[in-house]
This record gives sequence, structure tokens and C-alpha cells, in this order.
Amino acid sequence: MDLSVIIPLYNERESLPELYSWIESSLKDFSHELIFVDDGSTDGSWEVVKEMAAQAGHDVRGIRFRRNYGKSAALYEGFAAAQGDIVVTMDADLQDSPEEIPEMVRMIREEGYDLVSGWKQHRQDNALTKNLPSKLYNWTARKVTGIRLHDMNCGLKAYRKEVVKNIEVYGEMHRYIPYLAKNAGFGNIGEKPVHHQKRKYGVSKFGMDRFVHGLLDLMSLWFLSRFGGKPMHFFGASGILMFLVGFVMTVWIIVAKLVHQAQGLKFRAVTDQPLFYLALMAVVLGVMLFLAGFIGEMISRSATGRNDYQVKEKL
Repeated sequence: MDLSVIIPLYNERESLPELYSWIESSLKDFSHELIFVDDGSTDGSWEVVKEMAAQAGHDVRGIRFRRNYGKSAALYEGFAAAQGDIVVTMDADLQDSPEEIPEMVRMIREEGYDLVSGWKQHRQDNALTKNLPSKLYNWTARKVTGIRLHDMNCGLKAYRKEVVKNIEVYGEMHRYIPYLAKNAGFGNIGEKPVHHQKRKYGVSKFGMDRFVHGLLDLMSLWFLSRFGGKPMHFFGASGILMFLVGFVMTVWIIVAKLVHQAQGLKFRAVTDQPLFYLALMAVVLGVMLFLAGFIGEMISRSATGRNDYQVKEKL
């Protein structure tokens, strides 16, 4: 099979029939499957998916969550179910154009990319609440990850099958799939400008809080990629440095007091000096950080139940 198209959805009943027709007309030259992942919709979206599956047969598959888990969970299940040589992800809100997919597939096949990410050059969103924060977010992501993408969070992406089978998407890490792919050894990442349309039905499911969460997730992912397998390198080094600073300060205070006392000069008791307590705090924190490094080495950063989702139905 040439393609697997994964479509996470949450309350997109009105968009689904039109999206299905649009995808089918755009991919008529490819053998493909569509995998709709219903992330706990409450508007009857699942009934629409079942109707499309009944009409199309094995070319349309569906996965339904018992409740809303988020886009990362939907992509995780979709990646696990995908069978095509190339896997495409796109949103269900009709803002992504499936007409861009054939060119993205060509870039992977002929130009050797592991992953091709869409770039919404001309976003059809509110400039104040979406465009400007998105530019700041993407600038920060480029600096931290070293991946030169203009739109890392674009929902329209194409991957070699090997990529999605070797990365783990959890929490809200769907925003950083290119970074996950890079960390997994798939560093040939391309970008394609894509057409972006205004939302036709419903409202956006993401608010301004996604940018705060996105920044925190980026920091977490950067830390895990750098120190996840070697926490002692971070906590141990930080602990040793802080311990040495506190120790040196303590020794200096005591020596200064003894020198002044031996010379008959006026001096203050060690415990009367605020610097002593700062030094003591630095020593204690240094020991705690060092111990945290040991504990971190003993704990697996991959919890066994992190992707234990309750799948209600599968087609």
C-alpha cells in the first residue's frame, strides 16, 4: 500500500464527508487507506466515520477513544495502525489541503526525505491570537531544536513508515514530531509551503494556553533528549558545583574569622553572618541535587503505562 492518511478528529461531524471526498479525489493515483481517530467526540462524528467505512470498505478504518485524550494520543494509535509505505497526517477541519499530499510524497520518494512538514506561509487565522504567537513559538523551537522549519506544528506532514514506527508520541508532544524524529535518527527533514484555508465549520479546539504548554513541552523534550538517559550528568554536575560554591564560601568565612581573631581585630561570629547561611543552603542543595542524579539514574524515564489508552472500538 502506498499511503496511510491519519486524521485525528474531535467534534468535526460537519467536515468529515467533505474531507473524505476531497481526499479521495486528490489521491486517486495512490493505493491508500484512511484512518480516522475519533478523540472522544460527542457530536456524532463516530457515526459519520462508521457510515464512510461501511460505504468504502477496507480503505476506511476508524479508531474511537472512550474519552478525549488529545491529539498526541490519537496520532500514537494512528501510527500503530498505519500500514502504508508513507504515512500522512492531517487535521479534520478542512484547513489542510489534501491536494498537497502528492508533492509531499514525491519529495520523500525522489528527494530522499524522511519527513516532509507543511509550512502555512499565509495563515488564515486571527493574527493576534494565532499568527504572532505562532511565529514566536516557531522561532524558539528552531533555536532549541536546531531544525530549520518555519511551521513545526503544521498538522499536514508526510513520513516514511519507518519514522512513525520508531518514535513515541505522548502527552502533547505532537507539536515536536520533527524533533522526535531527529532524536530517533531520522534527520533528513524537509519542508513544503502548503495552502491554508479558513475554518469552514465549528471552532478551533486550541486556545492561547497551547503556547505556554508548548514552551514547557519543548523544555521537557530538550531536557529528556539531552539528559534523559544520563540524569547524573545534569543533576550531578549541578550538585557538585553548588556544593563546591557553598563549601568555599564556608571555608572563607571561617578562615577570615580566625585571621581577625588572631590579629586581635574586631570580628563577627560565623553564625552571625548571613553569608554563612547562604553557604550552608548551597551545600545542602548541592547534596540534594547530587542525590537526585542518583535517583534519576535508577528510574526509567519511560513509564510502562504512559500510552495505555482505552480504545473503545476499532473498525
